[in-house]
Amino acid sequence: MNAPAPAQRVLETAADRHSTHVVKNQAALPSGFNAFDGDVVLKAAIEREAPWAASRCSAIGQLAGDDAVQELARQANRNIPELKTHDRFGNRIDWVDFHPAWHELMSLAWQHEVPTLSWTSREKHPHYARAVLSYLWNQVEQGTGCPTGMAYASYAGFSHEPALKIWAEKCLGTVYENSRREVADKPSVVIGYAMTEKQGGSDLRETQTTAVFSHTADYHGATAHWYELTGHKWFCSVPQSDGFFTLAKVDGGVTCFFLPRTLPDGSYNRFFIQRLKDKAGNRSNAGSEVEYSGTLAIRVGEEGAGIREIISHSHLTRLDFAVGSAGLMRQVLTLALNHTTTRNGFGSSLARRPMMANVLADMAVEVEAATLMALRIAKATDYIDTDAREKAFARVTTPMAKYFNCSRVVAVANEALQCHGGNGFVEDGPMARLYREAPLNSVWEGTANMMCMDVRRAMLKDASCRDALFAELADVRGLDVRFDGYVNAMRPLLDAMLQDEFLARPAAEAIARSLQGAELLRHSAPEVVDVFMKTRLGGNTHNWGVMFGTLGPGVTQAQADAIVERARVKR
Repeated sequence: MNAPAPAQRVLETAADRHSTHVVKNQAALPSGFNAFDGDVVLKAAIEREAPWAASRCSAIGQLAGDDAVQELARQANRNIPELKTHDRFGNRIDWVDFHPAWHELMSLAWQHEVPTLSWTSREKHPHYARAVLSYLWNQVEQGTGCPTGMAYASYAGFSHEPALKIWAEKCLGTVYENSRREVADKPSVVIGYAMTEKQGGSDLRETQTTAVFSHTADYHGATAHWYELTGHKWFCSVPQSDGFFTLAKVDGGVTCFFLPRTLPDGSYNRFFIQRLKDKAGNRSNAGSEVEYSGTLAIRVGEEGAGIREIISHSHLTRLDFAVGSAGLMRQVLTLALNHTTTRNGFGSSLARRPMMANVLADMAVEVEAATLMALRIAKATDYIDTDAREKAFARVTTPMAKYFNCSRVVAVANEALQCHGGNGFVEDGPMARLYREAPLNSVWEGTANMMCMDVRRAMLKDASCRDALFAELADVRGLDVRFDGYVNAMRPLLDAMLQDEFLARPAAEAIARSLQGAELLRHSAPEVVDVFMKTRLGGNTHNWGVMFGTLGPGVTQAQADAIVERARVKR
């Protein structure tokens, strides 16, 4: 072999001298998996209740684990919406421009029936199946989860109002179109809600927007009662939607209206976007303030019955937030498991270190419990019109689950970020975005206190809500003495809560934990059940602290390892 030329030796020596490091021991990319097929809890849930939907769920699960789709999510959140109040000629247009990635994601959501499956399927448990789709879609991109959830809920409002029949039809479309064409010309529609005003917040009785009757006219073959609205809405999500449900007072009575962005003659309604909110999370989605000034809207229901009308929608949006937060928990757990399994430290993978195993197992128990609870309430929603007990059960547990899951996701996201260390706190990866996303669902559609107040209100107004809750727990009584003891202790707490609003939060949490325990007893693995009972229901502070990773002496690492393996997405 000939010796290298002197010049070559000089170059090699310089290269060696200036080479500072070799990149190694970085975690594997969290992609190339199916978030449905590889999730033993979710797959078993569909097999039990809606096996006909498995292929649909698998298709979205594939999107959640696809690197190209996750790149769309990153781009949509890095290139935030931009308000266009006027066109280049000075005409008022009140439009919002989005990055193309947003529209690609919206097209995928509509194509895969995320907003529509509950209403189009004639198979058993369509709300349950649709909840699994939403759970998975919230592992794709949460900003587009807002319009899918609102479109899902809006059908309930359209279907009972003859003047909005065409909107009910278009609400079921699966081809997304970003345009300002009139509803009759579109294959599908995007729907928004504009309820909140700055002086009232969650108290919709404080609505100051007013409405006066304008005229009655034929609207796509039905009679519509048109009113002119004047007022200001403090939070309006997805302001480029085709139409909005909103509230205004008629002679002092809060009334529900539907406001089309484009009027039947093709002109734009007087709907003025004042500014876009600069939100901490949910950056891909536009939130705004809007002004009504002689804005035309169709009355929905009777004058003065607006709050009762809109509550018929809010059950569905609240359910969707409870499901979506469980889906976000699952996503951050998947990311934490991927990172800790494929990155080494101190002589083994991070996931094999004893304290990390404790953390991961603790998170996995929490996520599985949240998932099963949300899906059980989705199943109850399938029977709201046919089963009085299920209706009462859904009435009290929907706000409870919205409160509990949307609050717990913040703690799960924080721990998942810690599993990543500093790598989780930079915007190159998804964890920083998900960390900022986690708190939002807890303030949309009513804060935590509002949800707990609604739990209490349901039980005060209708004793069958309490009866339905305990009936739900009855068939698993006797399977675990810790569960039985917890449910027995919950009874006097609920009695006290009905007498004193101060106790609404601990009572709502007790309901959540009891329902989670019942669902785990029915559907989970023995090691998950045992750890849940010891830590969440055992009442022994030595077995669980306030942070994740504080499973105490009653839990073995062998149990923790088995729980982690159950939670790992199977490739």
